[in-house]
Amino acid sequence: QVQLVESGGGLVQPGESLRLSCAASGTIVSIYTMAWYRQAPGKQRELVADITNGGSTNYAESVKGRFTISRDNAKNTTYLQMNSLKSEDTAVYYCYGMIRVRPFYSAVDYWGQGTQVTVSS
Repeated sequence: QVQLVESGGGLVQPGESLRLSCAASGTIVSIYTMAWYRQAPGKQRELVADITNGGSTNYAESVKGRFTISRDNAKNTTYLQMNSLKSEDTAVYYCYGMIRVRPFYSAVDYWGQGTQVTVSS
């Protein structure tokens, strides 16, 4: 019923910036929460940032002050602006959405396929 497609990943040097996008498509009624997770090789997947339909945001301590999550409800899209990137930010970044779709009454979790972010000199 719903697909999440990430874009914007790539290879950058330390200190540079990237902007990730995640667009949701399908029989969407409402998107309640959108989030970005990441998983580095050999490590567990971790929450990077999330944003509710009311605009409240939450960030992992390691990215506070450097990353900003936002959403465009008209486009069913969330963004992650990543500034001052460090080598420790290297990971596959996954988009998440808590979304109500037709014909269901309750919201369901959806995941994108991920986009690679590599920070290296």
